Amino acid sequence: MIALIQRVSEASVTVEGEVTGAIGQGLLVLLGVEQGDYEAKADKLLHKVSGYRIFSDENGKMNLNVSQVGGSLLVVSQFTLAADTGKGMRPSFSGGAHPADAERLYEYFVARARESGVPTETGRFAADMKVRLLNDGPVTFWLQV
Repeated sequence: MIALIQRVSEASVTVEGEVTGAIGQGLLVLLGVEQGDYEAKADKLLHKVSGYRIFSDENGKMNLNVSQVGGSLLVVSQFTLAADTGKGMRPSFSGGAHPADAERLYEYFVARARESGVPTETGRFAADMKVRLLNDGPVTFWLQV
């Protein structure tokens, strides 16, 4: 399971002209589900995402997590993160989870994020989404479990 996280001042996702999720300060989480992923991996990744200390403290050091700054999560499914780009000029998606499995684990991740108390917004699984963000830093990390 993969999360590309970006520290944002604001972010939103639109599907068919309708905003499905929007946040102020927080993390845009692009979530990729791979073959063989399961709930314990989602829990571990969520723990890492929500606990990752990438917000500045009073001394300007990255020492605070999203909860500590009162931030939110915007979770967007992104199957292309599971792409194999090692050969040729066209990505292979054979390592990605079956769509039904990916959707189940995406929804599980979102539900667990909401249960954790971090305000969580979403895109729409498998939709053509338009994502807007104002990356703060820029600060972007690739997390994989």
